[in-house]
Amino acid sequence: MDRPEALKLLRRHVRYPNLVKHMIAVGGIMRRLARHFGEDERRWELAGLLHDIDYEYTKENPERHPEMGVKILREYGFNDEEVLHAILAHNEKTPLETLMDKSLYVADPTSGFIVAAALIKPEKNLDAIDVPFLLRRFKEKGFARGASREQMGMCEPLLGLRLEQFFTLALEGMREVREELGL
Repeated sequence: MDRPEALKLLRRHVRYPNLVKHMIAVGGIMRRLARHFGEDERRWELAGLLHDIDYEYTKENPERHPEMGVKILREYGFNDEEVLHAILAHNEKTPLETLMDKSLYVADPTSGFIVAAALIKPEKNLDAIDVPFLLRRFKEKGFARGASREQMGMCEPLLGLRLEQFFTLALEGMREVREELGL
């Protein structure tokens, strides 16, 4: 599966524009992390793009997420087991084992955190923020409460990246898809 096909598939299952943007943002972060680690950028981006494909179906029954998404992808004919495992692992439905698993787990809340940081600036874009700004906001427990500090903070034990390094890569990845995000 390539990126255009993944976007078409996710838009078939996800109606809410902000959720589509979240998945694109996580895909951008994953692609940048793959480049950093010398991994397959296409496959890692697919994990980010498709990780919440079932969210609208499972929001009332979150215990079914993301297993339903994996079922949707298998029925579509997608059978990249590493990507499917990462999708399951991002919501702790299977252990975090691979570097892709761990990266998706940490990237997921980070996209919303970075979007929230950009939106509080008058410019409302990703160029208005930098890593020191993100680090200051990270310490503010009331800021972007839905973005798990614990999960983002796992970047060092899981990925071997200090929070500053991880935020640098995540911000770069989201800037690569800024036009699609409108930021």
